Amino acid sequence: MEKITKQFSSIEQVTGQYLNNKTINNRSQTSNVSFEEVLRKTQLESTSELKFSKHASMRLSERDITLTESQSARLENGVDAASKKGINDSLVLVDNLAFIVNVPNKTVVTAMDQTETNSNVFTNIDGAVIM
Repeated sequence: MEKITKQFSSIEQVTGQYLNNKTINNRSQTSNVSFEEVLRKTQLESTSELKFSKHASMRLSERDITLTESQSARLENGVDAASKKGINDSLVLVDNLAFIVNVPNKTVVTAMDQTETNSNVFTNIDGAVIM
């Protein structure tokens, strides 16, 4: 085994010796925005708009369901009301349309109209909102 003869008094000397004098300066590449601010901004952007899952979008298309601006607004208000009550998976009824919504993710999971709700049985929900 070869004996190490050089003595280093600081990490900078080791860095200079073994990393070819490359200076790493992460401070110059960071901004003055805190992690908390970035996290809050990202959360607000991601939760501010109601999304439709691929399955829900397919159901809307297959069933020829189109939402008016008024219905969309009422659906979003229903999701907000469900969120305030602590509901996780909600049935939201808007006119003759039924939506199953994952409330924490603000995502419509499926949608159907009155002709497909003949059995009037909805499972895997923990609350309902009638708008």
